[in-house]
Amino acid sequence: MTEVVAALIWQGDRFLICQRPPHKARGLLWEFAGGKVETGETKEQALIRECQEELAVTLSVQDVFMEVTHTYPDLTVHLTLLNAQIESGVLQKREHADLRWICVSQADQYPFCPADEPILQALKNAGPPSANGKEGVCP
Repeated sequence: MTEVVAALIWQGDRFLICQRPPHKARGLLWEFAGGKVETGETKEQALIRECQEELAVTLSVQDVFMEVTHTYPDLTVHLTLLNAQIESGVLQKREHADLRWICVSQADQYPFCPADEPILQALKNAGPPSANGKEGVCP
């Protein structure tokens, strides 16, 4: 089983999604930023490294939002989605085909990797964090 970490990063009522490059497995599907946990790394360390490499940002990693195990034809992943905030840097597309900030209500408009589907359902049930005070910004 492959350990994978991903970041749930909010900006107001919107969260960050990334489109996989066309040449990779599940190319052009959407996902949360992150990647594989390497030997000797904690999940938090892996997420910080992946986001520095792929997005040019440094994260502050918080608690676990959700964990999912999914079997694809080519591998089985254990995905841990962690709440995180961008501490420094400006988002760059170093690896992904595209980056978007979307509302929970817009998620159905994007074809996501199958492992992310239970997470999207949980987000629909939970909604955006209310602490940001920007209710009503999204459609």
